[in-house]
Amino acid sequence: MAQEDRPRPARSRRKPPPEPVALHAGPTDFSDPVLRNEMKRATVWIGLAALLALTIYLAEPLLIIFGGMVFAAMIDGGARLLGRVLKIGRMWRVTIVLLAVGAFMIWTAMFAGTQIAAQAAQLPATIEAQALKVLDWLQAHGASLNVKTTQGLIERAADSIGQVTSAVGGLIGGMTTAFGIVVLGIYFAAEPQLYQRGFAWLLPTAQRAHFEGTATQMGRTLRRLMAGRLAGMTFEGLMTWLLLWLWGVPMAALLGLLTGLLAFLPNIGAPISGALMILVGFSDSTQTGLFCIFVYLLIHTIDGNIVVPLIAKHTADLAPAVVLGMQLIMGTLFGLLGLMLADPLVAMIKVALERQSLRNEGS
Repeated sequence: MAQEDRPRPARSRRKPPPEPVALHAGPTDFSDPVLRNEMKRATVWIGLAALLALTIYLAEPLLIIFGGMVFAAMIDGGARLLGRVLKIGRMWRVTIVLLAVGAFMIWTAMFAGTQIAAQAAQLPATIEAQALKVLDWLQAHGASLNVKTTQGLIERAADSIGQVTSAVGGLIGGMTTAFGIVVLGIYFAAEPQLYQRGFAWLLPTAQRAHFEGTATQMGRTLRRLMAGRLAGMTFEGLMTWLLLWLWGVPMAALLGLLTGLLAFLPNIGAPISGALMILVGFSDSTQTGLFCIFVYLLIHTIDGNIVVPLIAKHTADLAPAVVLGMQLIMGTLFGLLGLMLADPLVAMIKVALERQSLRNEGS
């Protein structure tokens, strides 16, 4: 038999070992670099949208945390101010500031709480009566108004004023939100560096130095902003109360307190407190109403031309239109708490943007 006719032994048909799974392309692997880059961008935008949705969902606790930071800045500013005259430890200075705040609140509740509560109960009815008088005067001079509709609006506005004055009493007595802000503020003010270092540790190493500088600048700006705001509130509240009390205007203590509290809201608080003051003044007499107009113009002229410029030199330079726009947005979304924190939030955003701009210019 020829050699070529002999049967050849069967070759082994073993399958090659399978490649590791890690080497196989998955459904999320894209070989096209353009498509891969676009998918990365889409992932970033989806993540930002999810973060925004989560932020809105957690808006109230986040605002409480930010409110605690604002309160901590006020405590820290007071402690630093005491440090210029008292060479004692920081914790002792923080304790003194907290005791002073607590003593003021207790004094307000004990000596002024009853009077303010009684005046607050009378204020909505007084405002409604004066608004109806204005309505009658407009109709007598030929203004075309729907009496029922306008009267309903006035009654709802008076109810809103009643809610505001009730909120003042609630703030004196203490609320859950205010309690959370105060507790967080005490923790933040006691050891600010602890929380700053802890948050910086969560960031990449290359980002920590920039964050430390930004956080330091934010703290300085927030302290100055709150110091200026407290100075303006104290000036407006005390001057309003003193002048109205000397003239014998009804509800002078309540109007002074509301003026001081509403001064925390720039652009919005002054017109509201002024309108309340003038309406209460005219409820007593024409001369008292004209005096209230004079007091409003005098206090806000001094505040706008002397107090505010002096304070603005050492605080954040914020555009009024930007602050007003943020107040409208925050007030609509988150109510009174959002309205109160709109101004500090704008200041913090401004510092962050300025720091990032300087970083971009240096790189």
